[in-house]
Amino acid sequence: MKTAKRGLKRRRAATDPIERANQKGDDAFIKEHFCPSKPTWTEWTDPKTQHQFSLSLVRLESLSAEDLGACFSLVEETSRADYESSSVGWKPSRKLIEMKTSELRYIIVKDMAGSVCGFTSLMPTYEEGEPVVYCYEIHLKPELQGAGLGKVLLGFLESVAMNTPPIKKVMLTCFLRNQRALAFYKKSGFEKDKISPVPRKLRFGKEFIPDYIIMSKEVVTSC
Repeated sequence: MKTAKRGLKRRRAATDPIERANQKGDDAFIKEHFCPSKPTWTEWTDPKTQHQFSLSLVRLESLSAEDLGACFSLVEETSRADYESSSVGWKPSRKLIEMKTSELRYIIVKDMAGSVCGFTSLMPTYEEGEPVVYCYEIHLKPELQGAGLGKVLLGFLESVAMNTPPIKKVMLTCFLRNQRALAFYKKSGFEKDKISPVPRKLRFGKEFIPDYIIMSKEVVTSC
């Protein structure tokens, strides 16, 4: 019988730069990859109401069940209609599993009462062999939309991309019916990516018409 000590397997040292970044704790990730330009990045004031909000970056393992549930509720509040109108449909259990994807990091926005009012989730990863920072989700309470917070959150993702070589772009997916989000991403510098699906002919005269678009924005690395 092996002793507990001998039975433990050593964790393999990461050799891939993306894997190394994903294995880092929150403090190291913030310092080496997030690289905020100002120490006050954890604070945001709504220019319309002057209400103050706090921001924090946490990996999935450090996210409380309560905050994850609040994030899920926000997805349902802001995007359920888009999912229901899409080919994939609204599947709560599947969405929650996706939101629990290993190595995801969340940037959480809370009001002064501690309630989640917005968030974005991200992961340095590979898409069809290309290193990217993928924006899994970005959602804000309706009252915070159009106040500049979305631009701030996207800027954080761009900062991660700029400070995580060999990554050179931020990538995301958007439903085509969500015209407001599409306009926001285009205004922020995102364009249709080459891997975005296109209409194509199927068997028996059928045609595949995508109801979503994959967009990306190239960044200039600072490393």
